[in-house]
Parts: sequence; C-alpha cells; structure tokens
Amino acid sequence: MTAIFRRMELLVGNAAMEQLYAKRVIIFGVGGVGSWCAESLVRSGIRRLTIVDSDRVCITNINRQLMATTETVGQVKVEALKQRLLSINPSAEITALQQIFCQDTADSFQLDTYDYIIDAIDSLKDKALLILLATQTQARFFSSMGAALKMDPTRIRVAEFWRVQGDPLARALRKRFKRDGQYPKRKFQCIYSDELLQNLGTVTTCGTEQCLCPKAKAGPGDPALLNHEWCSAKAQINGTVAHITAIFGFMLASLVVQDVLKAPSPTAS
Repeated sequence: MTAIFRRMELLVGNAAMEQLYAKRVIIFGVGGVGSWCAESLVRSGIRRLTIVDSDRVCITNINRQLMATTETVGQVKVEALKQRLLSINPSAEITALQQIFCQDTADSFQLDTYDYIIDAIDSLKDKALLILLATQTQARFFSSMGAALKMDPTRIRVAEFWRVQGDPLARALRKRFKRDGQYPKRKFQCIYSDELLQNLGTVTTCGTEQCLCPKAKAGPGDPALLNHEWCSAKAQINGTVAHITAIFGFMLASLVVQDVLKAPSPTAS
C-alpha cells in the first residue's frame, strides 16, 4: 500500500509519512464538510481514523456529501464512508461510529486518546460541548464553522476562533460561552467564510413514510427513499453547495497535515 502515497512522499519525505501513518484522528460529523475532510486525510496518509455521525444518507445529501449517491441513500453514513475510504487504502484502520456526540455520550469517545480532533458538527449545543472538552485535551483541535448559504470559495478563511468574523455560527457559540461562563481552555483554528446568502428556493418537508427521522418506516434500499426531500427532524434547512463544503473539509484536513509536518521527527537530531 505504500505505492499509494508515492507522490505524497516525494513532496514531504519518508519521515513525515511515517508520522502521518502513526497519528490518530477523530472526525465528528461526516456530512458535507466532514466527509471530504476524511477523504483528504486518508489520501494524505492518515491510517488511523475514527468517523462519528448518527445519520443515514438522505437523497438531499447527494449534492455535497462524498459518499452520498443514489446507490447509498438509506445507508448509515459512517458505514458508507468507511467503505469508500477502505477502497482508497484497504490497510487503513477506519472506525465507524453511528452515534451522536452529546452530553450523554461524550465520555465514551475517549478524546484524550487522539492526536487530532476535528469538529464538523451542525448542532450548536453539541458543537459547544465538543469545543469545551476537546480544548481540555492534549490533542490538536480544529473546527468548521457554517458552510451553508455560501457560493464564493475565495471568501473561505482560516482564523483563531475568537477572531472569526461574519459567521453566525461562531457568533452564536461565543454568545453561548459568555452566557454560560464556560470558555475553551485554549485557542484553536477554524475554517469559516464571511459570506452569507439567502435561501431563494422553497423548502418542502417530506412525510414520515419516506423520512429517515426516528419515526421513519422506510428502510435502506426502499425505492420510496429516492423521493425523500427534507427530514422533519432538522431544526433549520439552508442551501448548500459542494464546492464550498468540500473546500471547508479539505482545509480542515490541510490543518492536520501541516501540523503533523511541522512537528519535529522523533528520530531528528
């Protein structure tokens, strides 16, 4: 399998590749941002990757999520993505967890055992909790702010969380931290864009017969799922496009790779 990374090794050297192979990474949320992040990491040499997401593939995921196709609608997202990643590197150690990160489950993820923690969670409450807990560990932590309602890739930036400007999600998180009197233990970098467009189309809500919310009766492989539009369990639906979510994901992956490469090799004199 080392031939897969021959071009990467030419660029960064053998010692750097050995470091990439050894790192343990966990990604929370493998939708439009997290799925592309996972792909880029595996193609860059990360072999020990845990992916966390509770959802199944929805027909409306196809426009922006890596593993979402008409053939995977109804499948568990992390399982569909795992198969994709193993098709790239069969020797990778991919752990797929169909779980929600929340107050009740947080301890089960053993965040202290990872070298890198990546946040691509949508839920404000759960995202805030992950930020608080991840910044208490020794792991390097990177977070994605909102990738919806954007079209211009040239406005995507990297900044320290408290310096992110023009992003409603970052603003809501800072407000929540101040309200609760709980703050991240250390600084961390975020991917964000200050662009904010409006939804121009009409959102339609599917019925529970076709929906993949907890009350859904349609199972994976059911043709009815191809007519599935919006999950009524979602609090808010915003328009999203692939070239934005993918760049967010690739930039998150780049933060991990660059951080690994700048660290001194254990064998360096």
